[in-house]
Amino acid sequence: MTRLALLLLWCTIISFAPVQDVSAHGSIIAGEDICELDIGFLKAHFKIYLPETHQREEFCEDLPVPSSSLFVMEYGHNQLETMLIDFRIIRDVTGYKSFARGEHVAAINDIESVTVFYQSPVVEPDVFTVLHEFDESGWYVGIVTATHKDEVYTAVFPFEVGFTGLGYWPFFALGIALLLLYLWYDRRPGAI
Repeated sequence: MTRLALLLLWCTIISFAPVQDVSAHGSIIAGEDICELDIGFLKAHFKIYLPETHQREEFCEDLPVPSSSLFVMEYGHNQLETMLIDFRIIRDVTGYKSFARGEHVAAINDIESVTVFYQSPVVEPDVFTVLHEFDESGWYVGIVTATHKDEVYTAVFPFEVGFTGLGYWPFFALGIALLLLYLWYDRRPGAI
């Protein structure tokens, strides 16, 4: 095989390989079957359901459609069961989208004006749940705060509503295009 053929073969194989999500989405880390939320040193399993449009399908962050959304946080640390927890969703006015962090949120002068949902602090044993109806697509930032006495722990995670992603189609199309280019190059008159 020529070098070009090997290169094209390699590109095609890579295009079908699983792609790890390396986008920066705050404190949520996608695992095998759960999403882990880091609230300071505390851990929780975080899921979002869209019961009206996607029945029992679980989402970690990005939601495919604006819809009634059930946010579920199962505690990884027993300490969370005794802490006051509040949850806020704001429109992303930071301009950082998936790269928004706590310091970007802290720089917002009037957080109330960009808040689309707020659950005041409550103590919830076992599981923390909230329901919110998203009316429009766009970028949002979720903010979870856990408080115990003078200790405050926060998790900030950006997410997009109304985006399904491109999946593997761009890689598949690139692999096919490279293969066709190779076949054209290899079969042209005068090719060795």
